[in-house]
Amino acid sequence: MTGRLREVYVVDAVRTPIGKYGGALAGVRPDDLAAGVLGALVSRVPDLDPARIDDVFFGNANGAGEDNRDVARMAVLLAGLPVTVPGTTVNRLCGSGMEAVVQAARAIAVGDASIAVAGGVESMSRSPWVMQKPERGFPAGHQQVYSTTLGWRMVNPRMPEEWTVGLGEGAELLAERYGIDREAQDAFALASHRNAARGWSDGLYDAEVVPVDGVDLVRDECIRDGTSIEALAKLKTVFRTDGTVTAGNSSPLNDGAAALLLVDEDGLRATGREPLARIGASAVTGIEPQYFGAGPVEAVRRALKKAGRELGDLVAVELNEAFAAQALACVNQLPGLDPAVVNPRGGAIAIGHPLGVSGARLTGAVAHQLAAAGSGTGLATLCIGVGQGLALVLER
Repeated sequence: MTGRLREVYVVDAVRTPIGKYGGALAGVRPDDLAAGVLGALVSRVPDLDPARIDDVFFGNANGAGEDNRDVARMAVLLAGLPVTVPGTTVNRLCGSGMEAVVQAARAIAVGDASIAVAGGVESMSRSPWVMQKPERGFPAGHQQVYSTTLGWRMVNPRMPEEWTVGLGEGAELLAERYGIDREAQDAFALASHRNAARGWSDGLYDAEVVPVDGVDLVRDECIRDGTSIEALAKLKTVFRTDGTVTAGNSSPLNDGAAALLLVDEDGLRATGREPLARIGASAVTGIEPQYFGAGPVEAVRRALKKAGRELGDLVAVELNEAFAAQALACVNQLPGLDPAVVNPRGGAIAIGHPLGVSGARLTGAVAHQLAAAGSGTGLATLCIGVGQGLALVLER
């Protein structure tokens, strides 16, 4: 490979409404969710011949159920795209959807592709129970079944115990380390719901959210318009009796899908469209697993440095809200970041966090916000279970 890297543009980005666990989307297979957003994305760019799509990258954190056997390729086939369009599925847990964007953008930048789709899909409602094979045949006793919905399972005994704490306990550790009290977490959660509800009522999601066939769900299902500080304060803590993390200041379990169309200059001409934004620098970093929630901090710093930008340059930031304590820990460690530009349309506490989707949802949200603003620098970032952070800079 020789020559300069190609510019990579986001032509369009779509997502489903996010369904709650066991809710409106629970009856939809994840491969059908992925196919739905893929088909909707392609249909919105009628000048593009689908056969010109060089590859489809989808993030997926589970892969143990109906999303098995490369759900990206299954989505291509189920969406009715030409069988010549390939697909690959990537897994960086909560960062899978953004990892798909990064990998697709990288393929375009180096000339391996001209047009690609990147996205993510997750059905936490339909995540199966699994069990290990017995060490020897014909066991007489009962066998343990594991849920694949969320978190550690079948843990390697060589892993240090402090690394394998539950995600909620990790949020409690961050609240403890950075002095983030219950009141601050509840206030952050309330703002998430209010911003999300206002975003929907003001039509700010109209440009990106597409319906799911056969499902009557017109907006994100977990938004609580009527919640209040008083209501949030009444909720019991979940992970410690003397803790601060509750169901109200944490993201829920969810279902959904998202997809973005990425192109180089030649691909852009083929679409006949003005891009929403341009893909800039990205960075991925590691951190002690129990403090996973602070993972975005160093990733943000590195991505901005690569892009030649500073926190004060950002006009749109989408920071995934796995927990209010985790999001606040990140914001507090990034002096110079204007809180007013962070999740202005609500975050995962209200919208939801279908694991493999969130990174693609955040990236698409930033692209649409930059397009609405007309210019500027945006950032999408999220923490990742087992101790990682991922950040992506976009420009317009």
